[in-house]
Amino acid sequence: MVNRKGQISLFVIIAIVIVGAIVAFFAFRGNLSFGNIPAEFQPVYSSYDECIKGEAENALSLLGVQGGRIDTGEFTPGSDFAPFSSHLNFLGLTVPYWYSISGNNVIKENVPTKSEMEREVSNYIESNLQNCNFDEFYSDGFYIDLGEPSVKTQIEDNLVRVEVSSKVSVVKEDRSAIKNVHEVNVESKIGKFYNLASEIYNKEIKDAFLEDYAIDVMRLYAPVDGVEVQCNPKIWKTQEVAENIKEGLELNIPSIKFDGSYYRLNNESDKYFVVDLGVDEQVNLLYSKDWPSKVEITPAEQELLIADPVGNQQGLGALGFCYVPYHFVYDVSFPVMIQISDGLELFQFPIAVIIDNNLPRQAELTQLSQEGDFDVCEFKNSDVMVSTFDNTLNPVEADISYNCFDQVCDLGKTEVVGDNAVFDGKAPQCLNGYLIAKADGFAEKRVLFSSNNEDVADIFLDREYELEVDLKVGAKNYNGLAIVSFVKENGEVQTVSLPSINKVKLTEGSYNVSVYAYGDSNIVIPKSTRTQCYDVPSGGITGIFGAKKEECFNIEVPETNIGEALIGGGQQNTYILESQLQNGKVTVEVDALPRPSSLEQLQYNYETFNTQGVDLIFT
Repeated sequence: MVNRKGQISLFVIIAIVIVGAIVAFFAFRGNLSFGNIPAEFQPVYSSYDECIKGEAENALSLLGVQGGRIDTGEFTPGSDFAPFSSHLNFLGLTVPYWYSISGNNVIKENVPTKSEMEREVSNYIESNLQNCNFDEFYSDGFYIDLGEPSVKTQIEDNLVRVEVSSKVSVVKEDRSAIKNVHEVNVESKIGKFYNLASEIYNKEIKDAFLEDYAIDVMRLYAPVDGVEVQCNPKIWKTQEVAENIKEGLELNIPSIKFDGSYYRLNNESDKYFVVDLGVDEQVNLLYSKDWPSKVEITPAEQELLIADPVGNQQGLGALGFCYVPYHFVYDVSFPVMIQISDGLELFQFPIAVIIDNNLPRQAELTQLSQEGDFDVCEFKNSDVMVSTFDNTLNPVEADISYNCFDQVCDLGKTEVVGDNAVFDGKAPQCLNGYLIAKADGFAEKRVLFSSNNEDVADIFLDREYELEVDLKVGAKNYNGLAIVSFVKENGEVQTVSLPSINKVKLTEGSYNVSVYAYGDSNIVIPKSTRTQCYDVPSGGITGIFGAKKEECFNIEVPETNIGEALIGGGQQNTYILESQLQNGKVTVEVDALPRPSSLEQLQYNYETFNTQGVDLIFT
């Protein structure tokens, strides 16, 4: 017999469960996730996805134009030694250098990794998602609650995947929905561009190809080494030489290309500008002469580069002609912006190009962590007090720096307090370093100072005066080519090249003043042939035991016209007072020499030059 009471109880239980499930579904359906969002709420979540995508695109755009960084880091200024700051100011953007030299001559590398880029994109999205605009949904009666987002970003070659974990609740009347994970894909070549940028950067670090191009430009646009046949000095204006180098770089750097199909060569010679690195995107290189750059020339005498002639001294008759050899050593540093683009997206980063003593910087130079490379200026642990005065003990505000080894550290500025101008601060510990004081209207002053056992220094600055220089040769005003040099007892040299440069800055002190005045000459050195003989090792067995033989060959000297020759001048040691410098003008008077018509007369002029003096008249 069937137990009907048991069957009825079973049906009741099943009915209760079904009813409870239905009630629970309608009561909590917004909190249950079945993988689908009701169509009514789908536009809200689509809008949120679009917001994520928009913020991701903004982040990627910043990443591209700022060298793979959204947070560009702390700005560090450059110095007189190294003009590079930590960032290149490019059209209002501060783009961090991937490779540069700090103001203390320390190599800095700041290449982002892909994981760092992903993290910065994620942080950017997280901090901006609260700004998503849902006003149109609020006006339609929706209530939207955004949870705290957690973002993960994955950068691929042509795609960026963004996953946002955030509980986004949407409620309208008695209906609701929740979505916890939001995935968005952004089409972008940022990953591909970054990989290509890394390849270009690694090739530059390994091969220093930009330095090689820069050296070629330097030799084309500036005097480096050579010989010219003439008896008067060869003179260049230092500032003009530096500007010529910068203009040459500005014209030639953009011509550099990489092996690819994004350009067309005009002729076979243009292959010189093609770097042996295959690329499949457009790569442009930029340099502007207005960017922070350094051109230092050795030996450079202030405003002029002067190469003195050989052959016009005693013994000229044996030589038979004059020539001017020159060799100048350049230290050149400048930034290059490297851009990778397809016309829609851009990835760019700057690097510093460094020429040291006419040579490219050492390739494959590694990061700061390498042993022996450290920033002295980071260890300012010695107390120093520096006071700056003029020669009458009046306080002078000045910029103070400290030269330790090959690094120059900015310390600060002296400030007037009562009767003193004082800097009270810190300096790195150093033996036999130099305190350097600079002030407007005064010459730079360097004072030997060991900060490891000294803590107080008084620096007396010499007021600097600009003088206009006139020249008289044989009591007559002279407007031809002349060189007037003021060599101070400490070795500092100030030179003017008349008539083009007629102003000089001097301070009180003892000087050796020398004047060379040049005029037209019609001396012709005829063509000649000389025989030169040398001892060379003998051939065969005798040569092994040191036997030598004489070999001779002929040297042909072409006919030479000496267009300008020494016609006046002299030299004199004198002490120049500050009261004389205050006049603002000096007339330099020297005796005239016969206008030479032969090599013998030219040699006589140079011998007589050493016996003639110089008069200075300040007005």
